[in-house]
Amino acid sequence: MARTRPLPKVSRGLRRVEETSAGGLVVDAHADPQVAALIGRHDRRGRLLWSLPKGHLEQGESLEQAAVREVAEETGITGAIVARLGTIDFWFVTEDKRVHKTVHHFLLRASTRELSDADPEVSEVAWVPLAEVSQKLSYADERGLIHRVPELLSGPA
Repeated sequence: MARTRPLPKVSRGLRRVEETSAGGLVVDAHADPQVAALIGRHDRRGRLLWSLPKGHLEQGESLEQAAVREVAEETGITGAIVARLGTIDFWFVTEDKRVHKTVHHFLLRASTRELSDADPEVSEVAWVPLAEVSQKLSYADERGLIHRVPELLSGPA
């Protein structure tokens, strides 16, 4: 389910750039209650915004490989992909370009448990009860991706 937001009028004369990222929701399904790792980043106003870990693909990397790597880099958690959650795409303007970004999200099952906020782009990392993830996420598009998580986790391990 991809959603494209309209391009702002002020950016119509700027150079267009396509970016692709991958990441997802990593869940410790053995915890009671089940928990998911979210990352917090401060915006320009200093507000802490919670989101799913994600980042750019590296040369030769598949979407799945990038998702596993980015989740590990931003949360400290190693995980295995369970299913595809969906795709979000959006526009933003930076310096002299307008960027069309596509982010591919996956559901991962955690194989490690210890969180790390060692990534300099991440302000905080937290295990959040799965039932509370939707309320904690700052972005509506990401909240829209997680409704199928309980169903996907109840499938074969």
